[in-house]
Formats: sequence, structure tokens, C-alpha cells
Amino acid sequence: MNLQNDQRRRWLSVLSFLSIGAWLNPRLAFAKKPEAMAAIAKIVGSQTPKEGRVKLVIPTLVENGNLVLLKVSVESPMTAQDYVKAIHVIAEGNPLPNIFSAFLTPRSGTANITTRVRLGESQRVWAIAQMSDGSFWQGYADTLVTLSACTESI
Repeated sequence: MNLQNDQRRRWLSVLSFLSIGAWLNPRLAFAKKPEAMAAIAKIVGSQTPKEGRVKLVIPTLVENGNLVLLKVSVESPMTAQDYVKAIHVIAEGNPLPNIFSAFLTPRSGTANITTRVRLGESQRVWAIAQMSDGSFWQGYADTLVTLSACTESI
């Protein structure tokens, strides 16, 4: 019995040690680059976005980063009392990570956006939805870009 309690305590201490960075600053748990963290912090303020409700679809392998198809959908009834106010898309590897923000109203009908974006490198792309009740929800997708679209010319 005593051995099981010791193992349980050891396991819990290891888990808490591994997750303490995310617990102290939850935004660090999902954004890798400082520019992306700053862009996300500017959107959500001191809140932590919840997982779910947001689905971001992007090809997992992209030959050329110049025109990448991106689809974002958010589960919402889109009524006057409960709707998506904004959808923000952040690309961690781009020189300017905030790709775009789309602002919606209940009259939008659905919270679905399809567009093409430029990606500078292989990276994780985030979609953050701001709801009418002030909450934030997030979803992400990883993509591998073989030819960069955001090269700097001299």
C-alpha cells in the first residue's frame, strides 16, 4: 500500500513539473514564437482560449506557400444572443503572424470562412474565435511548406 502511494506521489510531481510552464502562462503552451505569442496576447488579453468549437482545415503538405487554401468554421447558433464576433488567424512562422481577422454578426448566418493565405514556412496555424459572451475558443492545424512565400528581397 505504501509503495503505491509513493509511486502515485512521484507520478503527480513529475506531471506537475512538466506542466508548470503552461500553468503559469497558458499562452506559452500553444505558441512557439514570441511574435505569435504577442499577436495572440493582443487578441485574447488575459484570458486563455478554450479548446474546441473551432475547426481549421489546411493542407498538411503544401508545395508552394503563395496560395494556401484555409477553411475555418466555428460551432455557433449565430443568434442575437449567441454568435461569433470575430475569427482571428495566426501563422506562427510568418514575419507578421496575424494573417487576418474576420468580424461577424448574427446576420452572417454561419461562422464559416474560406480563403487563401501566404505561408512563410512549415508551421502551426491558429484560429481563435471571439464569441459574443466574451469567451475565446481556438483550433489549429500544422502544415509543411516546401517553398516559402514570405522571402525577403534585398
